[in-house]
Amino acid sequence: MAINDISLTSGMRNNLLALQQTSSAVSQTQQRLSSGKKVNSALDNPTNFFAAQSETQRASDLNDRKDGMSEAVQTIQAANAGITGITALIQSAKGLASQAASTNDTTAQATYYSQFLSITSQITTLASDSGYRGTNLLTNGTLSIEFGQKTGDSNLTINGVNGSAAGLGVSASATWVGSTGNATSTSAFMDNALSTLRSNASTLASNLSVITTRQDFTTSMINTLQTGADNLTLADMNQESANMLALQTRQSLGTTALSLSSQAAQSVLKLF
Repeated sequence: MAINDISLTSGMRNNLLALQQTSSAVSQTQQRLSSGKKVNSALDNPTNFFAAQSETQRASDLNDRKDGMSEAVQTIQAANAGITGITALIQSAKGLASQAASTNDTTAQATYYSQFLSITSQITTLASDSGYRGTNLLTNGTLSIEFGQKTGDSNLTINGVNGSAAGLGVSASATWVGSTGNATSTSAFMDNALSTLRSNASTLASNLSVITTRQDFTTSMINTLQTGADNLTLADMNQESANMLALQTRQSLGTTALSLSSQAAQSVLKLF
């Protein structure tokens, strides 16, 4: 049966249309209350929807970069721990050379030399153990950190050094002069190595400062982007709750009005 086959009074049609519009508004408000958003799809507001989507994607990309920065911090800290340990070993080796030079006891000298060899060997071992997840800045490793949303937008490259005994110039063959060891010569080699380590530590500290600063900036930027996206799409829950109450009242009144407008037609039945 076609809709035109049903005859409704003008009042009934107006009330019915108002009820349909109110029902549609109730559905929209219910969706906003359940999702917490006033813009749930491009149909709601294309401009706000796609702008918010863009900001949310950018925030997600930057959040991925934060993971890389955190890993870079760990890699630098591992290298710094290695430098600290190597520094202590070099100072010990320097002391052994001085003790060997201060005695004529060949047995003691041989013992000092054996200990010196062990320490220089440990320097190389410690350097090789100072890596983190496959990257070691004390074995000439290279660390690349991406800061920008897109690869290559903004990055930092940290070149490692050779922290082995040979790389620092403190291997036994280079520093232990004569059977007793030459304290003056050995000290010069050790002091050069310590100076190199201090320089390397300073460079790592500088790079670490850059990374942590970028971490803080990235966290702040992510928060800004997410807040901006929310401002474009989130619903005011207080307002939507008030809207729902008003719509439910309107819906109830509309039903009553429709009932009243139909009474004129119902009165015709009384003629029979």
